[in-house]
Amino acid sequence: MKRIFEVQPWNVITHTFDPKDKRLQESMTSLGNGYMGMRGDFEEGYSGDSLQGIYLGGVWYPDKTRVGWWKNGYPKYFGKVVNAVNFIKLPIEINGEPVDLAKDKISDFTLDLDMHQGVLNRSFVVERGSVRVALNFQRFLSVAQPELSVQKVTVKNLSDAEVDVTLKPSIDADVMNEEANYDERFWDVLATDQQADRGSIVAKTTPNPFGTPRFTSGMEMRLVTDLKNVAITQPNEKEVTTAYTGKLAPQASAELEKRVIVVTSRDYDTQESLTAAMHQLSDKVAQSSYEDLLNAHTVIWAQRWEKSDVVIQGDDESQQGIRFNLFQLFSTYYGDDARLNIGPKGFTGEKYGGATYWDTEAFAFPVYLGITDPKVTRNLLMYRYKQLDGAYINAQEQGLKGALFPMVTFDGIECHNEWEITFEEIHRNGDIAFAIYNYTRYTGDDSYVLHEGAKVLTEISRFWADRVHFSKRNNQYMIHGVTGADEYENNVDNNWDTNMLAQWTLKYTLEILGKVDQNTAKQLDVSDEEKTKWQDIVDRMYLPYDKDLNIFVQHDGFLDKDIEPVSSIPADQRPINQNWSWDKILRSPYIKQGDVLQGIWDFIDDYTPEQKKANFDFYEPLTVHESSLSPAIHSVLAADLHYEDKAVELYSRTARLDLDNYNNDTTDGLHITAMTGGWIAVVQGFAGMRVRDGQLHYAPFLPKTWTSYTFRQVFRDRLIEVSVHADGPHFKLLSGEPLTIDVAGEKVELTQNVTA
Repeated sequence: MKRIFEVQPWNVITHTFDPKDKRLQESMTSLGNGYMGMRGDFEEGYSGDSLQGIYLGGVWYPDKTRVGWWKNGYPKYFGKVVNAVNFIKLPIEINGEPVDLAKDKISDFTLDLDMHQGVLNRSFVVERGSVRVALNFQRFLSVAQPELSVQKVTVKNLSDAEVDVTLKPSIDADVMNEEANYDERFWDVLATDQQADRGSIVAKTTPNPFGTPRFTSGMEMRLVTDLKNVAITQPNEKEVTTAYTGKLAPQASAELEKRVIVVTSRDYDTQESLTAAMHQLSDKVAQSSYEDLLNAHTVIWAQRWEKSDVVIQGDDESQQGIRFNLFQLFSTYYGDDARLNIGPKGFTGEKYGGATYWDTEAFAFPVYLGITDPKVTRNLLMYRYKQLDGAYINAQEQGLKGALFPMVTFDGIECHNEWEITFEEIHRNGDIAFAIYNYTRYTGDDSYVLHEGAKVLTEISRFWADRVHFSKRNNQYMIHGVTGADEYENNVDNNWDTNMLAQWTLKYTLEILGKVDQNTAKQLDVSDEEKTKWQDIVDRMYLPYDKDLNIFVQHDGFLDKDIEPVSSIPADQRPINQNWSWDKILRSPYIKQGDVLQGIWDFIDDYTPEQKKANFDFYEPLTVHESSLSPAIHSVLAADLHYEDKAVELYSRTARLDLDNYNNDTTDGLHITAMTGGWIAVVQGFAGMRVRDGQLHYAPFLPKTWTSYTFRQVFRDRLIEVSVHADGPHFKLLSGEPLTIDVAGEKVELTQNVTA
């Protein structure tokens, strides 16, 4: 395995630049602040292969679904993230020639993502004969002022003679999407303004035929430099540029700061109000020094790490992996805007369209429960509640009652263009119901589930009750024509996980309906006839099971396949999704990610050790883990079964999935929702954290290659620190009321600042 970055606890750093790795480096050094984000592109420009990408939270485009056939109910558009106006552009010329690392000879290259401070640093020396010029770049997206991007470049002449230097800070709306939307451009410039120390562009997404909102963005740069010669230029109608030139004597240097304010129509109703806000915020940041802006940003990052850092002693690879996970997760979403959610690629690429998937409820949700204020996860629940109208439409498009939450969405309407995803992967309805249960169980707060949540559960249950069918021959309810979590199986009958989630959701909804107040019950208007039908489905749901193997069968017919373990696949044919035809994959027994095991992980305490062992021993050897979401849950289940070496192996795979490019697909962006996996594997797996009847339980073990690990966990208005050493686990209550926990079957009393 080729590793292009060094292993360091707080940094993703390399001193080597290889054009073949450019896209991978861009992905790995992505920055974000929840409001916006970008890949680690070179601001001075790069003529070689690259994926230039800047993305704004909630800004997207409804691209017409382009298929050679049409089926009733098919999504009319494919929602995709729009590559934003390029506001980091900063071309540099030395003696009249552009700096371009695709062409220039360079030395002393360093690319360094500082995860503790949330800052990207890059430096190198351009060598052109006797001319040697050092360039140093630093940039960050402020978490103190979300609309703010800050860049600083320093140019130093290392030559024996003076050199001419030109810096051209720009804002350029002439951008396109590469993977999404077929190289089209999506910004129409409405207004430009330029002065010696500033420039701005206001642009609007191009018209679309679906009546969905068009987004306007405004970007204003403020410039500070010690270069005195200024030329205001506008290369074309879509770009504003200021050129600063000067002569640098030997060992002399020059510096330029570029501060950009980015605002969008998500927050401002008119172009006038947007422009006014842009100017106002720009004036505000102009009053602060670079050091003050940087300090305000790094202080907040320090606070985040104080609450959530996982400290691993004895294994720097594992330490770097989990911090990279948390850094990129927080860079994407920290719960500051209830209108936003977590896209599988976040702000790091165009794949998956930047939309919301079921990954949020299934994988991100447990992590945010454990490391942030409960309002963050409640916001995620409200995100779905506010999109119920779209979920009704999705169900109606399929001729069904109730609500079908989308597989992929920006606004609640399904906007994915693959049949097997859009119509068949309906287990996501159950995952959303499970998130409501998970929130209530973990926080102890039932105010959501007894009001908004009850509405969501009721409408999901109405969908399930209409989607099942009754088999007279078997005297059981069944669900045909689905795709489970394992997307290497399409259009199957009776996927165990889907059927189980439908059954559980109906049962849980009936339980909640028995607790809601009269006013809520009246609004929900669930008839006795409906309740009777739902209970009948619960009682007679078909769940495929093989008594000889003592396993839940993934779906009807799965055991008729030629069952051979993944180890039988030749190494040169892995990953199979990049080497096999889709037909061959579908006919094989190989599993992309947990399916049956996903369901067991959800309800891990409901199954006996024997059941968990039988299912893990059967399904994990068939799993290729070619979904980024796969290793984490397998690591937890392995730990639960005391397969400690396997648990650690799968932790490494999830924590370093992108750092080591396990699946050979990180070039197009990071796997943000899979960044939850490291925390899940450590906390639920190695520490054995469970919530049972409102009480925290732990059953920790220490990986052989680690000397200790420590994490902090938020639980019901408490902050708890858990440390596991060779001499055993230690617990400390850092804040909140005293708490009783269970550690491997023994009750432990926690009081503030006393180590137990």
